[in-house]
Amino acid sequence: MTDRETTATDAAQSATDGPIQLDLHAIVRARLGRKARWVPRCLVSRLARLIRQDELNTLLRDNYPRRGADFCRGVLSDLDVTVDIAEGSQMPDPTQRRVIIVSNHPLGGLDGMALIDIFTRHYGGQVHFIVNDLLMSIEPLTDVFVPVNTHAAQSRSTIISIEDVLAGDDPVLIFPAGLCSRLSPDGKTITDLPWRKSFVTMARQHRRDIVPVYFSGANAPSFYRTARRRQRLGLRFNFEMVLLPREVFRACGHHFEISCAPAVPWTSLQGQTPRQAADDIRNTVYSLAQQCTSLPGQ
Repeated sequence: MTDRETTATDAAQSATDGPIQLDLHAIVRARLGRKARWVPRCLVSRLARLIRQDELNTLLRDNYPRRGADFCRGVLSDLDVTVDIAEGSQMPDPTQRRVIIVSNHPLGGLDGMALIDIFTRHYGGQVHFIVNDLLMSIEPLTDVFVPVNTHAAQSRSTIISIEDVLAGDDPVLIFPAGLCSRLSPDGKTITDLPWRKSFVTMARQHRRDIVPVYFSGANAPSFYRTARRRQRLGLRFNFEMVLLPREVFRACGHHFEISCAPAVPWTSLQGQTPRQAADDIRNTVYSLAQQCTSLPGQ
């Protein structure tokens, strides 16, 4: 972990001292350094309310000292969120652990937790999840998360961490879109942003088969409206992301489904460009939607 990632994690209370607690003021100071003094405290306090910091901290306290998949399982239970495997889904061979699991990203939070829980139980042992380094502030999941800084050059220690995980024997989860799903340009469907092709390169280099997974789900219409307004104004910063914690609590009592396609052998990727292979696998993922009987976020 880089010094900045360590500092951002330390901005919340260490789990060895008790349950981790998010402190947005401390995180802003850790991320911005001296520039943080120019950010009004009232603005940070308002943002803390918007991201439901108090409710998130309650979840963290109630699930202490759980970690990893056990923590995810506890959060899903507290929120009364259930996730089933759709009928007709072809779950991967649990003895073949050296895989990269790729999924659409409809929710921006609970979908990741559900996948960690499901595939930890399916494979047994440890799974890893390549994520934005900002998520390293969620200390109970730092044993699962492998951080990627999407806004700056990768540090050598981070690159080594990713390479070590891919060279190992544990399953690796990735959301190739990076950000959660948005409304399509025609306003008719909710779909991922274009997938990055890096997961194909990783699969080839490390000889890992790819498991396509579809997750049925959707956020509230207000989330997508905010994203559309931001895009129309030409603003690059994803302001709608601050609404994602609210979506976590909106999902209380909801039921979701996942569906898996047969694993794509890494050897079959050799005859395509990474871009072509990534697009084909993305299409496979969305073709699985017909196997899910529940409405998104039902």
